[in-house]
Amino acid sequence: MTGLKQYPQSTVEQDGTTYTLARAGREKKLCVHGDAAGFRGEPANGMLLCPLTAENANALRGRLPWLTPVPLGVKTSFGFGDRLGAATPGHVRSVQGTAIAPIFAQQSVRENDRIGRTPQQVMDDAMWGVVQMGWCAPWGADADHVKLVSDLPAFVAAGYTFYTIDPSDHVDNDAETDSLETLRAKVDSLPWERLDTDLAALKADYLAAPIALAGLTLTFSEESLLRALAKYGRAIVHTLDIAAALDAQMQGAAYDLEMSVDETETPTSIYEHYFMAHELLRRDLPVVSLAPRFVGKFQKGVDYIGDTAPFEQELVKHAAILKHFDAYKLSVHTGSDKFSIYPLVARHAEDRVHVKTAGTSYLEALRVIADRDTALFRRILDYSREKFETDRKSYFLDCEPDKVPANADLHDGDLPDLLEQFDARQLLHVTFGSNLDRFGTEIHALIADHEDAYQEVLNTHFSRHLAPFVNGGFS
Repeated sequence: MTGLKQYPQSTVEQDGTTYTLARAGREKKLCVHGDAAGFRGEPANGMLLCPLTAENANALRGRLPWLTPVPLGVKTSFGFGDRLGAATPGHVRSVQGTAIAPIFAQQSVRENDRIGRTPQQVMDDAMWGVVQMGWCAPWGADADHVKLVSDLPAFVAAGYTFYTIDPSDHVDNDAETDSLETLRAKVDSLPWERLDTDLAALKADYLAAPIALAGLTLTFSEESLLRALAKYGRAIVHTLDIAAALDAQMQGAAYDLEMSVDETETPTSIYEHYFMAHELLRRDLPVVSLAPRFVGKFQKGVDYIGDTAPFEQELVKHAAILKHFDAYKLSVHTGSDKFSIYPLVARHAEDRVHVKTAGTSYLEALRVIADRDTALFRRILDYSREKFETDRKSYFLDCEPDKVPANADLHDGDLPDLLEQFDARQLLHVTFGSNLDRFGTEIHALIADHEDAYQEVLNTHFSRHLAPFVNGGFS
């Protein structure tokens, strides 16, 4: 191990062979002492020093089964997005001892497209972080916001175990306010053959009698049923189509499924929530998570925007539906930094919660940069202003870039404080793709040089996220 910095938590002995992760400069190596068949590297001092390639990652997964992600079911879980491929050690530190099931490999199709990563790269980066920290408990891998059947093969080939189907392009937001006559016309035009039912059967199911839930009674009217059908009927069909393709590609392997309609214009009513859950579950899909569109604003990188009182009033009803079916968990998307509502979600959904985060880990990397390379951070800030109007187009944001102080008005010591400012956080958050295109080499190098500092800020940041959900919200 001369000249290498060993990560002591990574060392494991299995079947007479020892594996250790170590580092020389910025480059990490897998050290294999013993049976090195299937690994590629250079011999040194009786070991094989292996670069962290996809081939070596696959070989190690074949030796150490806990490095392969698994379905996590309905346990309280947390999704850690990682746009740099360097955050998993910090994520591991934050989740250790919480009994919360982690999803360490998580990247949406949109995010992969923006930064040029593949599902396999995301998976392998997370796995090496798991190795580095000696994590041996179950963990998951989320193919996030899958919108097309063509999105699936790369995730299936890489071994993902959680698939978030996003049919939001097929949600009819106008159904929220359509007249009854318009709703009837829209419902008549639904692909009923694919739904494998008809309106008469659904009326018999939903309108025959009030539906008694724990602490809540749902009394569907013809209008509320038609509105749910018109709004989400095609979304359910699209979900069924992707799920059928996924089932064929998985070839019998177990997986978890989530349906996400959070990125839509109008909130999901309790009638619509019940309708979606009932229609998905009665078709025996392996749905373990449902992400409705909640009231209020869920925007990137900032706390919940809106009055928490009406949010809680609706949340109580959503939780009653959740407990009635007792088959899935309530998923909170754009879930990073929503500190004002975490205790409410934890209290009412109890141990049936999934929280999904993405760019907040990237913002913590920028915090490290702001503290250690002010010149680089200033260039990132300026370029974020330049690219904001282009990069914001796929996001719902309240950011006003003019409220972010100009570089000329900021002392170096002020820069880390920008990571606490609403408009600056959103400005920096949504321009991640552009900044990684331009400054990626420098960003990755700095984070590699200060990996302990990055791990520390991530641990602090996510410990705050996770605390309300420890022990099913009764911490």
